[in-house]
Amino acid sequence: MASRESAGRPMPKLLMFIKKLEWIAASASAACPRRGQAAYHAAMDDRLAAPPETNLAAPPAPRRMGLVNARGAWTLYAKEVRRFVKVGQQTLLAPVVTTLLFLAIFTLALGGDQRSIAGVPFDQFLAPGLVMMAIAQNAFANTASSLVISKVQGNIVDVLMPPLSPSELTMGYALAGVTRGLMVGAVCIVAMTVFVEVHLRDMGLILYHAAMASLMLSLLGLMGGIWADKFDHIAAVTNFIVTPAAFLSGTFYSIERLPGFWNTLAHINPLFFLIDGFRAGFIGRADGPLLLGALVVAAVNALLWAICHWMFKSGYKLKA
Repeated sequence: MASRESAGRPMPKLLMFIKKLEWIAASASAACPRRGQAAYHAAMDDRLAAPPETNLAAPPAPRRMGLVNARGAWTLYAKEVRRFVKVGQQTLLAPVVTTLLFLAIFTLALGGDQRSIAGVPFDQFLAPGLVMMAIAQNAFANTASSLVISKVQGNIVDVLMPPLSPSELTMGYALAGVTRGLMVGAVCIVAMTVFVEVHLRDMGLILYHAAMASLMLSLLGLMGGIWADKFDHIAAVTNFIVTPAAFLSGTFYSIERLPGFWNTLAHINPLFFLIDGFRAGFIGRADGPLLLGALVVAAVNALLWAICHWMFKSGYKLKA
């Protein structure tokens, strides 16, 4: 009964197509059986007699990286640099406009043409502090924003899964922040030469303190980005730590004018040594000992680097 019902049903299209192919093959072999079989056997004999192919592509082998995955660290660094260069109007030009606005407001409000600090015209004293503030803020923003964006969007795993050690992760992010800080500082200096008479008295002091400031704030931003769960947390760090530290470290004034307690507090602030040494490279004088300041900022950077290394190694707020 079942066979009769299935015989009465229409044949499926796939089965009909297979039957048609079988009929075509049978017709072709019936038309010239000997010729088709001879060609087939000749082709098989030629294939068996041919030597084995030796130019086949070798299967992929694991790449040996040695002690340092230089290519991976460079790739992470290049990614971070391209990230802020792609929006250069926001990351490089906007800080210049803000810095020039600060320069104009303070110069006009405080009478920059008539005032002087330790024999240095006020605008020449103010300009290096503003440049250093721009360097610090942008170096911090580069690493902090990158980490928070990756965590919020959920693509931080793309950075943690590749074979990158904690030192390589720290180096890739931190050096990208240093690059942005130095680029912003260079653009600000060039822009300020139009309005302020700038003297480069000691390039060693200028480059050292600019690089150390960029590295310090990059590492601080890296720590903040790892710790933060959302953008509000980074805004809190910026508003309550970075900005007050920059404003209260002699950016707009000489700390020699501060009373005893506040003068001592200013000397504890690492940003004071950065701004003081950076300014000394332009005006030729400093409020504090330059050698001590250079050693302090180097020690602080070493400590921050060690903390960032530990945070990546332990997976603090990065790995579930």
